[in-house]
Amino acid sequence: MAFPMEVTPQEVKQRLDTGERLALIDVREPAEFQLTRIEGAQLIPMNSIPARLQELDSLADEAALVVFCHHGMRSLNVVNWLRQQGVESCQSMAGGIERWSLQVDPTVPRY
Repeated sequence: MAFPMEVTPQEVKQRLDTGERLALIDVREPAEFQLTRIEGAQLIPMNSIPARLQELDSLADEAALVVFCHHGMRSLNVVNWLRQQGVESCQSMAGGIERWSLQVDPTVPRY
């Protein structure tokens, strides 16, 4: 099944709540990750994605990848690139951690 390129934060939350296995991949920079993060997300800064392609490909076999950044642009670029490399089960979280904070979890600080 082909996943849409983007998924809303509410959809991600619903999928997590139903027990679906999702791997949350945060492609922001370490300094951004220090400011705020989504519980359980794994930090893989955008510039290190190519070096970790095999790891991400293996992870995608076990759980759908939900890639996010601050506003959703970097993550969309990463998902585009991953799909070009043959990693199909990945999506970008539209609006990034900013929209997650606004619409799903207001305890996640905004910056």
